[in-house]
Amino acid sequence: MKKLIIVLLFLGALASCTDKFVSENQNPYQISDEMLKQDFNLVGSPFSGLLFNINGHQIEEDLCQDSWMGYLNTPTPFVGNVNNTTYYIRWNAYWDRIYGSVMSPSKQVIQLAKDNGLPLFATWAKLIRVLAVSKLTAIHGPVIYSNYGKTDNNIMYDKESDLYNTFFAQLDSIQTDFAANKTYVGFTKFDPSYNGDITKWMKVVNSLRLRLAMRLTKIAPALAKTQGEKAMSDPAGLITTNADNFNISLLGNKMYMAVICFEWDDTRMGAVMQSFLMGLKDGRISKYYQGPNLSQDASLSSYTYLGIRNGAYDNAKIDRVPYSRVANDFQTVQTRRSITAAEVSFLKAEAALRGWAGAGDAKTNYEDGVKLSFADWGAGGVDAYLADATSKPLNYVDPKDARNNFSASSTITVAWNAGDSNELKLEKIMTQKWINNFTNTLESWTDFRRTGYPKIPHVAKNDSSPDWGVIPADQWIKRMPFTNGERTGNAPGVADATTKLGGPDLISTRLWWDTTGPNF
Repeated sequence: MKKLIIVLLFLGALASCTDKFVSENQNPYQISDEMLKQDFNLVGSPFSGLLFNINGHQIEEDLCQDSWMGYLNTPTPFVGNVNNTTYYIRWNAYWDRIYGSVMSPSKQVIQLAKDNGLPLFATWAKLIRVLAVSKLTAIHGPVIYSNYGKTDNNIMYDKESDLYNTFFAQLDSIQTDFAANKTYVGFTKFDPSYNGDITKWMKVVNSLRLRLAMRLTKIAPALAKTQGEKAMSDPAGLITTNADNFNISLLGNKMYMAVICFEWDDTRMGAVMQSFLMGLKDGRISKYYQGPNLSQDASLSSYTYLGIRNGAYDNAKIDRVPYSRVANDFQTVQTRRSITAAEVSFLKAEAALRGWAGAGDAKTNYEDGVKLSFADWGAGGVDAYLADATSKPLNYVDPKDARNNFSASSTITVAWNAGDSNELKLEKIMTQKWINNFTNTLESWTDFRRTGYPKIPHVAKNDSSPDWGVIPADQWIKRMPFTNGERTGNAPGVADATTKLGGPDLISTRLWWDTTGPNF
């Protein structure tokens, strides 16, 4: 009986993130250890929750990189309009999500897999860890990884260079395990992304390797090239069709963005996206956003779309609630994009500019990326769009407060020009990759810090201060600080991590791969 109760408590803890696995009124005596082991339920049932929690919600994403990269912004003047969106840190929650809802349960899964002779489930859990922590390190820099699970009072962080070497080594091991078990069907009932198809997960491994390799192009170009070429040459292939996109199930939950937009009225279209999408005559705009709500404010009738500037001056929520919401379709979607064929094509386009073997032609990859993106989002007119060599981003005017106005920083067009410099070609690739990455905005913030593209305006209202770090008027936020829980509960670890960071624990300190050097 004691053993039964422990198992039931364990399952409840693992499933708490979805609240849907076990009814609170279910009779616990209907489940036995043997029943849980049947069809691998004991070790397999947590995986949908592990995948779901790779991504964040309002305070982890919408009030951070969604805003910083101009995709969305809030009409709500949270905390007197001095908050994350204006570079004064009020919320810092992604750390807790990754450790509480990915690393902790995956540790238990790995042990269960070992105890029950199911090693491939441990391999799968390790891949999810790399997916999750590779995002976390792009936010903070040094994080706890190799020392995770130790019971010491003070846990030391991994420095970034070590983290990436560990990621690549683990991807090697994961791919070897998967390659030896391509026909394994044990994942099927637990895998909402690929229905247990190991060969699809092998494409994820290669695509993730290429993504991580590209982050290192300026700080460790030889390593980046080696790992990028390895990803592109692996016989398992990359994600190259939309049918193979790595999408994560929402497990019956509503898309975070739709909840914040429609139920709370706390997010609206970003003015930066308005500038680019309307200026470039981009057909994806209607798949991302809708027009302003004229029933709330008839004075906005001259605007087809209307967004809020990054770090805007917000006086009263009601002023901008009528601005453009996200598209209604986001209220019913069942999955969220994680790695897409379009992203992989843009990665290959950049790889081609850098002369990496196996990357193919930059122009072909760029245009394929745009075509795949339009198809994935259900937009039309891609051929005319790719041929457009004249349309450019627009200036922005906020009808409620002129302090939020900005002139477009970019003069980019869509059409590929073989005579352009590599720098201009890279700007085009990064701009299209940014547009495609809607709802996957951390990757765009990472690209922006690394390359400087797309060219976006600075925040209108800069409230950065010595408390969290001062961002100069001509710069953008560089990272998130270590969490207060770690500062108080693991002070020696944070002190060591700050040394590994190479600068103070502030939002103005660049991450390891975010150098000031040229792109080429």
